[in-house]
Amino acid sequence: MRIGDAAAAAGTTPRALRFYEQNGLLPPPRRTATGQREYGHRDVARVRVIRTLLSLGLTVADLRDCGDRLDLLEDDALPPYGGPGACSRPSGVAERRLAALDAEITRLTRLRERLAARVGAQAQGVSDRSRS
Repeated sequence: MRIGDAAAAAGTTPRALRFYEQNGLLPPPRRTATGQREYGHRDVARVRVIRTLLSLGLTVADLRDCGDRLDLLEDDALPPYGGPGACSRPSGVAERRLAALDAEITRLTRLRERLAARVGAQAQGVSDRSRS
C-alpha cells in the first residue's frame, strides 16, 4: 500500500511515517519503479506499536535504542521473558523512562505544594483583612 493508505491504516500521517523512517524507527520501505514508498501490513503494525509506545511517554530516542526489538511487540503482547523472540539483553529503556517520569512527578508535586501554600497564605491574608 502507498504511504497515504499506510498512514491512514496506522492512524497517523504520511509525514509521521517519513519521520519514523528518518529516525530509524521504521525500516526504509520498498519502492515502486517510480520511487513511491510501498508499505506492508507488518509496517503498519510496527507504526501502531511506535505510536502506542510514544503515547506511553517513551521518546523517539528511547525507541531508537530498542528499535531492533520493536517487531517483537505484535498484537499488544510481549514474548515470554527468555523465550523465543525475547530480548536476550533488555535495554532498560522502559525502566529509565519510568524513573524519569517519577522524578518529574516528584518535581511537579513539590511545585504544586509550594504554589498551593502560597495561594493559601495569600487567601488567608485576604480573609484576615476582610474581617477587620
